[in-house]
Amino acid sequence: MSKKKTLNDIFNDDEFGILDSKPKVSSMKSEDERLIESFQEINAFFEKHNREPEANNVTEFKLLARLKSLRTDAKKTEILKLYDTHNLLTAKEKIKSVDDILLDDDLGILDIDDTSEIFKLKNVPNSIDRTETDFVARRKSIKDFEPYESIFKKTHKELKEGKRKLIKYVGGRLQPKTYYILDGVMLYLEEVDFHSEAKTLESGKRLRKDGRTKCIFENGTSSNMLYRSLEKGLYKNGQVITHSSDTDDESLRKNVNAVNEEDEASGWIYVLKSKSTNSQIASINNLYKIGYSTIPVLDRIKNATKEATYLKAEVQIISTFQCYNMNTQKFENLLHRFLALAKLNVDIFDENGVRITPREWFVVPIEVIEKAIELLIIGEIIDYKLDALNNIIVGK
Repeated sequence: MSKKKTLNDIFNDDEFGILDSKPKVSSMKSEDERLIESFQEINAFFEKHNREPEANNVTEFKLLARLKSLRTDAKKTEILKLYDTHNLLTAKEKIKSVDDILLDDDLGILDIDDTSEIFKLKNVPNSIDRTETDFVARRKSIKDFEPYESIFKKTHKELKEGKRKLIKYVGGRLQPKTYYILDGVMLYLEEVDFHSEAKTLESGKRLRKDGRTKCIFENGTSSNMLYRSLEKGLYKNGQVITHSSDTDDESLRKNVNAVNEEDEASGWIYVLKSKSTNSQIASINNLYKIGYSTIPVLDRIKNATKEATYLKAEVQIISTFQCYNMNTQKFENLLHRFLALAKLNVDIFDENGVRITPREWFVVPIEVIEKAIELLIIGEIIDYKLDALNNIIVGK
């Protein structure tokens, strides 16, 4: 090994770079770096959701406000040009389909017969056969929110008092003039304006009718989101607020009628007669059970001899009524309330000495029960009452 004579000899002979010193880099970000980083958050949102941020929640609103601000600042736009991979800095009208392109052909560039074939996609459902993409409408502030604010407060009060209940939304027709919880926020579905009818396409696929809603949210905003989008949102993370017990009769009068292809069966109301040999039961004339079931009645009563609700005896089906688009349990409760004065209220003991307290059993002629059901279906039951002394229905 040769002897080093000077410091330069030592520095020049540093083959492993031990003496190579690196300049100290500041951890402070420059203004341009912070700008680029903030814009990359918007890019990341677009890549995840395939859309620009909207004013749907606080997080999106911040990104939307940032994007709008950047679009109006020419200097920042120039700096971010290389990072604008999704052309977000240029506000533009969105093209949703080939039809949009054809309709926007002002110069008639595409107006030739031969080009029509290139737009015929094979092995891909036609745009007519596809249901419309979910539409998430922007929520707008309501200038005069005071009338709505009072009804939201009233609804909260009735929930607290037990006059209303929260039920998980499991599908079915949405009813105007009804309250729902969507992603933790209460909304009032004021109206629905259907613009497309249910139909079956040539492909065999069935399209359900859709339209715009008018939704009022308790935070003082409104939305005209699509009916199907609201339905899907509620199914994913929503609840229904039942009508107030003070307005049940009025609600049923409005919604209980009119069965069509869009309607969904929600259960059965049934009337049964006991075949019990127990003298306490057999000696009672005009004793009937009124109940509801979400499954066919024959399936519901097949284990009647083992269930106290059927007095642990076989039963005979007297009448069944299939219900559509309604809370069948609510229908049953209203019927029970109307016939409350005729309710059986005794304790009965079976052959093993076990006490049975009959529920949903009424001592009233079958004609009266069927008349009450008829009045409930046509919405006129609130104008009548039960005369329990004479076992007849009379006008109020």
